[in-house]
Amino acid sequence: MIRTRSLLNAIAFVCVVLVAIALYLQHVEGLLPCPLCVIQRYLFLAIALCCMVGAFGGKPRIGAGLGLIGALGGLGVVGKHLWVLAHPGLSCGIDPIETVLNKIPSATMLPWLFKADGLCEDARDTLLGLSIPQWSAIWFVLLAGALIALLARRQR
Repeated sequence: MIRTRSLLNAIAFVCVVLVAIALYLQHVEGLLPCPLCVIQRYLFLAIALCCMVGAFGGKPRIGAGLGLIGALGGLGVVGKHLWVLAHPGLSCGIDPIETVLNKIPSATMLPWLFKADGLCEDARDTLLGLSIPQWSAIWFVLLAGALIALLARRQR
């Protein structure tokens, strides 16, 4: 069985890779992130941070629990994103979320990572037949499942 620390590190690694893929899609492929995409980036990075703190801080269950909260929050955000895509004519567009999101210090210091420039309804480009929000949903489900399994098993 995989050790708890190794699993937490693997989850953190996956989350960082997912954000790196999002940056590739943004800066190389020209897909601008919308506010909901940026919130998902924050949540993937929060999961990674919680898992790393849990792995190296000696409190793996706390790290896994906090990471699980991030994954469930990500499912909520990506659910909203998929709902917007399923209802043409709706938009998260330029709204209070985008304005607030772009004024957060992390967005002003790292705009290449956290600035929301796109529209949620534009996320229709596909990768292997699925839209980017659909891929995010799959990954949030997998991450939540892994964290639930980690929390459910006995400490090693």
